[in-house]
Amino acid sequence: MKKRYKYDVVKRWEGNPILTIEDIPFPCNNVLNAVCANYNGRYILLLRVEDLTGRSVFALAQSDDGYHFEMEDEPVMQPCRRDDCFKEYEKKGIEGQRITKIGDIYYIMYTAVSSYGPLLALAETTGFKNFKRIALISGPENKDGVLFPEEINGKYARLDKPVTGGLANIWISYYDDLMTWGHSRCVMTIRDDHWDS
Repeated sequence: MKKRYKYDVVKRWEGNPILTIEDIPFPCNNVLNAVCANYNGRYILLLRVEDLTGRSVFALAQSDDGYHFEMEDEPVMQPCRRDDCFKEYEKKGIEGQRITKIGDIYYIMYTAVSSYGPLLALAETTGFKNFKRIALISGPENKDGVLFPEEINGKYARLDKPVTGGLANIWISYYDDLMTWGHSRCVMTIRDDHWDS
């Protein structure tokens, strides 16, 4: 039996896993990470699911209690098929989704994956049925971005993890319009020979 520490603040629910590949109503290879949000008094899970081609898509599950989820029949967001800039940079899939609510809009920062490497992209939704892509917001080899839910000194802010010279430190960047980023600086470095390196 796993040792319990006096100060454990997070405990696994005995009913885990909440969702498995058998719960996905469309053919897929794998169910990966999910992010959660509260929408209209319900819990929303936006899941990364690997389809049969090996590309990741986003699927949606909803729950009243946060434990028992109902899946949507089809993916809610797939790699872009339109002939625009997103299509080229999402050819290998979309992943690393993060949800941030600002006002009545839910912003989804995600990783677009292609043969050029991963880079950050931003989409928005108000009802988790339609997702509007806003912009590609980083250079390549950048993953795991998250948008802050409030402005900092009058600017929007994000954390991300660009890979430079084999290092994946955490950076903060600021912007005025959700598209033009700048004033970036490193806020957390990795530690050699630790899990975060």
